[in-house]
Amino acid sequence: MESHREYILLAGEHLVKIDKVMTERGLNKTEAFAMFYKDALHQINLIDRRVLKGEAIPHSEKIFSLFQRYTEWVSKGKAGVPVELGLKVCIVEDQFQFILSHRVMQQETDCEIAVELIKKTKGIYPDLTQVSADKGFHSPKNQKELAETLDVSVIPYKGKCSKARQEVESSQEFKKVRHQHSAIESAINALEVHGLDVCPDKGLDAFKRYVSLAIVARNLQRIGAILQEKERHTERRKAQRNLNKALQMKAA
Repeated sequence: MESHREYILLAGEHLVKIDKVMTERGLNKTEAFAMFYKDALHQINLIDRRVLKGEAIPHSEKIFSLFQRYTEWVSKGKAGVPVELGLKVCIVEDQFQFILSHRVMQQETDCEIAVELIKKTKGIYPDLTQVSADKGFHSPKNQKELAETLDVSVIPYKGKCSKARQEVESSQEFKKVRHQHSAIESAINALEVHGLDVCPDKGLDAFKRYVSLAIVARNLQRIGAILQEKERHTERRKAQRNLNKALQMKAA
């Protein structure tokens, strides 16, 4: 604790010297200078409150990146990588593995954006009749609104389910749609493997643009995979016909 006290005192002395030099030499304090100066004071305050006074600092007061101000602390809840720094991106994928819609989430939870995102997607694709999502998208309000919007809405309840709800989640239709949901992991993995795990661009607008381009690239890749599979299927049928003709000639 003493080392922390010495550290913030030294940091404060440096800030005083910097401010004095800037004033004495008549140097203009740019916007970037003012921002980083304010950040330094803020960090000194956080260290004092957290370490010296034992306060719990709310996430809203923390700065996770000095250069990408939009960066958030993302709790993934997965073994090995429990947390990451960045922004969450929610995607809607169809049964053919095309990404139909997405949302870059800023200070939002899954359940807060579920209905809006699905309604937006359905507005673009009116034939959308069913959806499956993780239990993180569950809320009583979401369950009700999505049930009114779609023919089938498969979102597992959080916590203990009532007997009636257990019967719903045990039904063959629910299990069938829920089972299809696992395919979304391949889309997430494809986006991460092809560049979306790290964004090299700077700024929030550039981040959103990078996400959109990555999704376009993923859909183009999916089109290419379908065309390749069609070509392979055509070649297999052609080879089979040639084989059948050869066997017929031999038999004759």
